[in-house]
Amino acid sequence: MTLRGAFFRIGLIYSGTPSMKLMTTRFSSSGTTVIEKEVKRIRHPSPLYKVLLHNDPINSMDYVVSSLLEVVPQLSEQGALAVMLEAHNTGIGLVIVCDLEPAEFYCESLKAKGLTSTIEKET
Repeated sequence: MTLRGAFFRIGLIYSGTPSMKLMTTRFSSSGTTVIEKEVKRIRHPSPLYKVLLHNDPINSMDYVVSSLLEVVPQLSEQGALAVMLEAHNTGIGLVIVCDLEPAEFYCESLKAKGLTSTIEKET
């Protein structure tokens, strides 16, 4: 049995980055060994995070709405009012769902205005 011209799959190698390397060993007709690498990128979407506003018995409803409008520019006045009412009626309101870095920024900015806010990974 000859190995010339045959291909052998060595296996998958994970290097800690989001790509997989497939290595193949091939024996050429001259008897030399050639190792070929094929890199396939695997992209995973980044997880999203919920910015939550907790009920606040200290600050007025108007202050909470105006703070939401200042901190989260994507919110309309009607949206900010809805978040405030959700937090007031249920104890917690969903402000926005976004990537981790802006979620941390919004959460800290709301805290700086005296509001109680947390972030939670979206499931």
